[in-house]
Amino acid sequence: MKDRLEQLKARQLTEDDDSEDVEIAIDNTAFMDEFFSEIEETRLNIDKISSSVEEAKKLYSIILSAPIPESKTKDDLEKLTAEIKKTANSVRNRLKSMERHIEQDEVRSSADMRIRKSQHSVLSRKFVEVMTKYNEAQVDFRERSKGRIQRQLEITGKNTTDEELEEMLESGNPAIFTSGIIDSQISKQALSEIEGRHKDIVRLESSIKELHDMFVDIAMLVENQGAMIDRIENNMDQSVGFVERAVADTKKAVKYQSEARRTLPIIPFRLPSLWQNPVDPTRVTLCTDQLVLLFLLLSRNSVQLDPHPGLDVAPNGFAERKWESIRLPLSSHPGIRPTT
Repeated sequence: MKDRLEQLKARQLTEDDDSEDVEIAIDNTAFMDEFFSEIEETRLNIDKISSSVEEAKKLYSIILSAPIPESKTKDDLEKLTAEIKKTANSVRNRLKSMERHIEQDEVRSSADMRIRKSQHSVLSRKFVEVMTKYNEAQVDFRERSKGRIQRQLEITGKNTTDEELEEMLESGNPAIFTSGIIDSQISKQALSEIEGRHKDIVRLESSIKELHDMFVDIAMLVENQGAMIDRIENNMDQSVGFVERAVADTKKAVKYQSEARRTLPIIPFRLPSLWQNPVDPTRVTLCTDQLVLLFLLLSRNSVQLDPHPGLDVAPNGFAERKWESIRLPLSSHPGIRPTT
């Protein structure tokens, strides 16, 4: 028997040791960690583009405010434009790679797939918003530069329409309008600014064309994902509504619970037949011990007496009374039975 007990103890220790080594594996943990790392890197690159766009806007304003902008300012703008283009291409390639992986795993219906779709959609939309702001800044710079060229042509006596000015810009040859400018100091300065603004617009249009294909790719991607993003936002709104209603219901429950604690549930009871007068069942005659017991019940359980109106009541209030019912809380004394 002793040997058997030792075997059982050793077996129990072995089972305990084995139970400590049990681990629950979570599928795709490493893959999701890698995915979120890519998401974070992409988000930082989009934020970097956004900051560069704001810096480009400042440089645009500086160039437009100066009659003849400094070469350093234009060089800084050119470097910033190249940096934006490089980062934007990197983000575009990363988003398209994510899209391909999502399409390959489309048949899988899992929580991590929904997370990947949601994150990819949010980043794609954010990227398009940033690039749209950049495109708007470029178009605004082009229009304002064109306006400066038109004003300088007017100074030299050349009145041009928007169509004629667009023709000059598209041809890439400002000599179409500058060939007949009078040789004067004012005209030379105006001519220099016209040529400078024209070069700015030519470089700007080159940048716009380079980013156009990328912009269209991502814009189409976001347009196709719009319905899914709307569903996600709708689900989030519904979840918020459910939470708000749950909080309100919880507050009501706490309120009702507090009121229930203050108000004991009352149900009707009758005295047992042991206490009833054998001559008149509706009349109760209490001895001293019974009177003390009833008094204790009344005091301990907060018993509410419910005599019928017009019934006889003894002067002491307890000695002799014609009862129709007694109301007691649910946790009443076992010597009192409920009315049936």
